[in-house]
Amino acid sequence: MTKELKNLAQLIDKIGTVAADSDRVSLGMVMEAVGNRSFGPLLAMVGVILFSPLSGIPGMPTIMGVVVLLIAVQLLFGRKKFWLPRWLLVRSIGRKKMGKALHRLRPAARFIDRWLKPRLTFFNRGMGIGILATACIAIATVMPVMEIVPFSATSAGAILTILGLSLIAGDGLMALLAYILTTVVLVVIICQVWQVLF
Repeated sequence: MTKELKNLAQLIDKIGTVAADSDRVSLGMVMEAVGNRSFGPLLAMVGVILFSPLSGIPGMPTIMGVVVLLIAVQLLFGRKKFWLPRWLLVRSIGRKKMGKALHRLRPAARFIDRWLKPRLTFFNRGMGIGILATACIAIATVMPVMEIVPFSATSAGAILTILGLSLIAGDGLMALLAYILTTVVLVVIICQVWQVLF
């Protein structure tokens, strides 16, 4: 049984443990280690990947967008155990690349964890879960565009990490912050696309 995660540092350590045991690290391996029954850790996992230098790998934002979209839709329908298709689960990256990315994130994780605490729980409990899932779907649907808009995938990673942590720690203030950032990022992307098309 997967031990319940309580903060970002524990999540990074869990992913790091998986990366240390294999030459290549697949999404399925990481998902199994994090646990496929809890939306918070899964969402934070995707956020960590996108916030790290791994977001620069061609196709990574789109793949992670599909993951978030599938999981968020399942959350809206009340599923207790999340499912992903095999073609996503077998996607993998090298151990060294994963390890390097996680190493760069650890200092930030320790800093962020100091600010997490249960508060304003109505933002991520009950009806708040539906709002959170909708925000995730909005971010996921624009992920393919983020392949061409500089640094937008990193911004999306930060938002998804914050949303995941808000669920893990029961911190509604973090969820509120993520909703504000989601609005800003979506407006920026829409404006950039508008300029390109018109």
